Amino acid sequence: MQNVWNSIVQWLHGIGLHPDPAVLAPLGEAADRIGQAAGGMDLPSLLALAAALGWASGFRLYAVVFAVGLLGASGMMALPGGLDVLAHPLLLVGSGSLLFVEFFADKIPGVDSVWDVLHSVIRVPAGAALAAGVFGADSAAMATFAALMGGTLALSSQAAKTTTRAVINTSPEPLSNVGASLVEDGAAMGALWLALANPAVFAVVLVVVLIALWVLTWMLWRFLAAAVRRIRGWLVGGTAAQPPFQ
Repeated sequence: MQNVWNSIVQWLHGIGLHPDPAVLAPLGEAADRIGQAAGGMDLPSLLALAAALGWASGFRLYAVVFAVGLLGASGMMALPGGLDVLAHPLLLVGSGSLLFVEFFADKIPGVDSVWDVLHSVIRVPAGAALAAGVFGADSAAMATFAALMGGTLALSSQAAKTTTRAVINTSPEPLSNVGASLVEDGAAMGALWLALANPAVFAVVLVVVLIALWVLTWMLWRFLAAAVRRIRGWLVGGTAAQPPFQ
């Protein structure tokens, strides 16, 4: 962590900014405390983990909580900040049970959309809380930033998931629901793995995926809006439905 902080200070000097050392000293000490509490993870790794937790929570909240808790409980990973609570046996049992229910509920047409709507008020704040937990109480500023980032990323993935499932449920066959659910399972776990294995690559992939999801959500939302207009026209007795994307 100190090496990262020194790099930041050198960069500030390189662009002509020379902040007071008396101001930088407490910030450097805070960076050291964060690094020690995080089991040696540097700042980019912590930010990547926070972003992955937030984004993946929009798809699979309980899988994220259970997977991270299991990593900590098994000793495979020293959980940073306040995430060590996820390794508590009671929380592991609870998140594991909800993961079991969600795994099957998310693959049943209609049930998946109801499940998403019910969890729309849970996943975003939970993603923010998990991202903030990466920094714990060692840095209020970084924890606040991580919470904002995690909540925003959770909202983006939650919106894409809910919109996509609503469109998929317009088809009668269930295979597309199962396929979409399995893709989301893999994406959530893959994001966590990549953030831990290679934070720089994860950052690039995350930006690309976010842009793709925003475009997809916008297109699907227009499709749903057009479908609602068509149904409304039929209900009021209109025979000429408005074509999609107009």
